[in-house]
Amino acid sequence: TPFHERTSALCTSYRWKEWAGYHAVCSYDVSLEREYNAFRQAAGLLDVTGLFKYDIRGADAAAFLSRVTVRDITRLGVGRVTYLCWCDDDGKIVDDGTCTRLDEHHFRLTAAEPSYAWLRRLTRGFDVEVEDTSMKLGALALQGPTSRDILKACCDAEIDALKFFRAMSATLGGVDVWVTRTGYTGDLGYEVWVPNEDALAVWDTLIDAGRPWGIEPAGLDALDVTRVEAGFIMLGVDFYSAPKCTIESRKSTPFELGLGWTVKLDRGPFVGRDALRREVERGPAWQLVGLDISWAELEQLYERYGLPPALPAHTSREAIPIYHDGLQVGRATSHTWSPVLKKYIALASVRTPYSAPGTKLQIEHTVEWSRDRVTATVVETPFYNPERKRNP
Repeated sequence: TPFHERTSALCTSYRWKEWAGYHAVCSYDVSLEREYNAFRQAAGLLDVTGLFKYDIRGADAAAFLSRVTVRDITRLGVGRVTYLCWCDDDGKIVDDGTCTRLDEHHFRLTAAEPSYAWLRRLTRGFDVEVEDTSMKLGALALQGPTSRDILKACCDAEIDALKFFRAMSATLGGVDVWVTRTGYTGDLGYEVWVPNEDALAVWDTLIDAGRPWGIEPAGLDALDVTRVEAGFIMLGVDFYSAPKCTIESRKSTPFELGLGWTVKLDRGPFVGRDALRREVERGPAWQLVGLDISWAELEQLYERYGLPPALPAHTSREAIPIYHDGLQVGRATSHTWSPVLKKYIALASVRTPYSAPGTKLQIEHTVEWSRDRVTATVVETPFYNPERKRNP
């Protein structure tokens, strides 16, 4: 990424992963502790250039995005951001991301996977141009309770006036950037969008301004823990892109993933609308839920083997069966120990009859190659939702 000169010098763990063709830091230290605590106690600075970015321009840009996605983008005001997803004709999710209205006829759409071909296929009949800006723009996520103070110390814009899911242009370290009050940690946070050629100047400015406020470069492992605490789903982990699925059971609708609130059915036609209307009438077969896993039962389970409880420090993305009275009714897709909540939590897809908060389920847990089960209680998400995330 355009920040690699800085991130590579700081990554003492040498722990990297591939993200959209880029080198992405898993954790700068061998442990994610310092980076996680920065997100929750101060501020973490994360390179999110791996997001795919598409600039949509033209007189029909809003109408086009309203046709492609489940949101009515014609109602999105300039300077506002919205979270959304887009579906195929059967109402199955293709991808999710954010859409920012930068100007009357200029939007920026982010995606987890390449979406240029999908978008281009649907432009026929619209006065619109789709530009893939993924390789032109770097992006940084500045997340945590002191993130606002850091931006105020180095940015010329009225950061105090930037509300939740809003965007503004600004000058940061002499560089023209866009700042959005968005993020993937479920905390107070911002994302900075910068041309590649100016990326290092923006990184240096944020690091210098952030030292009095406890800023730390952070990697994807710490982010993964915070996004589960926030109840955020991840493509390729909690759901899959419908065009890439070889079997129907791998596909999901917005209503099955807790994204029904993003779907606006009472408007003109959009891709997947008719299928989603039918699903509303019959009800979704699955629901995404949060699980609070019994720590007392885990301790008892490990005690049988004379061992202390042992969980991975990072988020596990291994799908684990969920049961009710011996019948498998779903699977946990992301599970982690939450340091801030002192709980073992999970995101899970379960059959709708077992999705009500308070329902007692069982999750499989393996100790010494022996498969056992412990109680997992269905709870509402987000698990962690500080007031500062949305408040001024």
